[in-house]
Amino acid sequence: MTDPIQVIDLLIQLVGRALVALAAVLFVIFAVDWLVRTRRISPFGATARFFRRAVDPLLEPVERRVVRAGGMPAAAPWWALVAAVAGGILLLLLLKAARDIVAEAMAASHSPRGLYYLLVAWTLGILRLALVVRVIASWLRISPYVRWMRWCTWLTEWMLRPLRRVLPPVGMIDISPLVALLILWGAEGVLRWAW
Repeated sequence: MTDPIQVIDLLIQLVGRALVALAAVLFVIFAVDWLVRTRRISPFGATARFFRRAVDPLLEPVERRVVRAGGMPAAAPWWALVAAVAGGILLLLLLKAARDIVAEAMAASHSPRGLYYLLVAWTLGILRLALVVRVIASWLRISPYVRWMRWCTWLTEWMLRPLRRVLPPVGMIDISPLVALLILWGAEGVLRWAW
């Protein structure tokens, strides 16, 4: 029987190599598209016509966001490359997190006490993730009441509301999420020490 950890490690290696190859191909495509957009390649040649017909429609949503943010339309290929690389890194991080979760579950499955500890540790981990997402969303000025942000607001508001009453903001910065993260890390440390 194959060990699930080895299968996930192999999957992470394969996905990592595929993402590096994809990033290299996208770099070449987006570099040529940038050369066409900045007229370093003749806009009337076959290459330019092909890129305007095949690649530019795919970059149109990125270009709209770049222009809306005040950027130049010619920068859209580079921003698309950055988004693709960031998405690949996020995918690899999620796969590694899945591997760690499977490894923890396999290690904890040998005793009921281990399963209880694992359940509490995962709960604290989800709360930490919700706090981090909420902080990053506040930096990006995303409303906590947007549909895809409601989960982290729901998970963390019970913890942050009492802290906000006790802790005044430091200038314009609300430090209650930082204190909540410290409390969660401390609770997990106490939990580990107790077991």
